[in-house]
Amino acid sequence: MNIIYHHRTRGRHVEGVHIRGVVHALRELKHDVTVISFPGADPEHEPAIATSATRRGLLAAMVAGLPGVLFEFLEIGYNLVTLLRMSAAIRRLRPQLIYERYSLFLFATVWLARWRRIPIILEINDSALVERVRPLRLKALARRIEGWCMRQCTGLVFISSYFREQAETAYGDIAPAVISPNAVDLARFDPSRFDHAGLRAERGLTGRIVCGHIGVFAHWHGVDAFVEAIAARLAEVPQLALVFVGDGRTLPAVRTLVAERGLADRVLLPGRVAHDEIASWIACMDYAVLPNSNRYGSPMKLFEFMGMGVAVVAPDYAPVAEVIGDGHTGWLFPQGETATCVQRVLDLATQEEERRRVGAAARDYIVRERQWRNNAEQLLGLLPATESR
Repeated sequence: MNIIYHHRTRGRHVEGVHIRGVVHALRELKHDVTVISFPGADPEHEPAIATSATRRGLLAAMVAGLPGVLFEFLEIGYNLVTLLRMSAAIRRLRPQLIYERYSLFLFATVWLARWRRIPIILEINDSALVERVRPLRLKALARRIEGWCMRQCTGLVFISSYFREQAETAYGDIAPAVISPNAVDLARFDPSRFDHAGLRAERGLTGRIVCGHIGVFAHWHGVDAFVEAIAARLAEVPQLALVFVGDGRTLPAVRTLVAERGLADRVLLPGRVAHDEIASWIACMDYAVLPNSNRYGSPMKLFEFMGMGVAVVAPDYAPVAEVIGDGHTGWLFPQGETATCVQRVLDLATQEEERRRVGAAARDYIVRERQWRNNAEQLLGLLPATESR
């Protein structure tokens, strides 16, 4: 089947991983997939960290930095760009399916697909119904457009049940939907690929029990609060080391805390690394921690940890609890209770057999249910049988 994958994101970092995962899985299922990206974005060829931004990429970053309502008016105006680009792509490629990573205010693709009688499936990773990092000014208009799109498309792919429940409550009779959390490329996240002892030696972790985290240092991820809470208690478990990989707004404060407490040998902060290097850092870990999340998200790193056989201590938000069985494929703690999270991390440092048992079960779950192929098969299941071949 000939498929167009359309998105309006910059296609970088987690967005790029997700796009590549779905696209490659569809191709492995013998479908032809063409990615139509935001001008200047190319998720299939994401630049290395050290690479300077291209002129178009810099323009995209500048647009994203515009204030409030002006940015939202530009998002609305992008429908004209989408209409022109997608019309040309449809004439050239004659797709049997359009798959779109939904963006706020974007309705042109759904309208065009309906007019051309092409099935269109929307993947919902964002919504006007949830709390967002960038406050939404034209909320009423965004919800009106979003409701129309969700009712008029062929099918919907939600990353969590929470998202679907919110949409059904707000918009009523939406299109048929599936719940499809994130997934992982097991060819890349395969623990057998790595020399665990060698990697630990390189990074000064020999003889340590390592608890890790990979992600953006933002307040809503809770890394700063977690490190501050556990810093005073690390002496209770002398063999425990923390490795927190990533960059972001709260990283300088965490670095300062670690330096002031004299914990540089116990808390490693290597900064942001390329996605190709993430698996090698996970290979150094005995278990992992997700100090906080949100009510609707499906954290990508959760699946990458589990794919490497590294189980995670995580908050019991519904999307996380859909993936982690407490005491079976990970360990859950009540959301917002940092002290409980810290205690669980300290306890697990002395429970080697528990870490191994749950880590193995986590990988087994990913192998069975959460490879990108599973996501591709789910989305294709939204098509009538005559369309999906």
